[in-house]
Amino acid sequence: MNLITTATAEDERRRDAAVAVLPVGSFEQHGAFLPLVTDTVVACAIARQLAEAYPLLLLPPLTVSCSQEHASWPGTVSISARTLHLMIEDIAGSLRRSGVERVVLVNGHGGNYVLSNVVQEYTATHGPTMTLFPMGRDWDRARAESEMVTDSHEDMHAGELETSLLLHVAPELIRPGNEAADWIANDRPHLLTLGMGAYTTSGVIGRPSLGTAEKGKAALHSLTTSFAAHLELISPQ
Repeated sequence: MNLITTATAEDERRRDAAVAVLPVGSFEQHGAFLPLVTDTVVACAIARQLAEAYPLLLLPPLTVSCSQEHASWPGTVSISARTLHLMIEDIAGSLRRSGVERVVLVNGHGGNYVLSNVVQEYTATHGPTMTLFPMGRDWDRARAESEMVTDSHEDMHAGELETSLLLHVAPELIRPGNEAADWIANDRPHLLTLGMGAYTTSGVIGRPSLGTAEKGKAALHSLTTSFAAHLELISPQ
């Protein structure tokens, strides 16, 4: 799976993109069949597809983020919300100094709540020059247009959606076992305080048995289409 762009400075000089796209992933448990790098693969797949469809400067991913809710599983690594906020501010500042004033944050990890604050604070200072993608409605549309059975609440982690996306973009990364790994835990009132370990022993909350490559392909296509509205908001007028 190619996670990092191989473009040269001359490639970007010719592209002359006014908008950069930054994939934000994570390094956290996704059950026994999906890799720790799942969210980074998802974010990169979306960002790469967007960069192919729209004139964007594709950046390499942030591969470690805010995964504290998964701390009870081996392999998970996190940084603080404060650190993630500062990293994005620094990257956006560097881009501005090089003439690229607009940034798309493609988030692959639902636990990165701070990204919403980053966008709100940044745009309060610089105007509508940063956006967060996909948002909840974009994911809901992608689920509907790919005919997924589950919704985002039931299928929270390592379920139908993420399994489908990896089956489409990187099937070689999936280990056997998703067919029998469904775990339903719709009642999760204290997730922020207790973490994932209070509601699942496998690390899964969702229905990965329903995942297919066809659904993943359709979901990625839907996201690429729905992104147009985000790009219009931050594009130079």
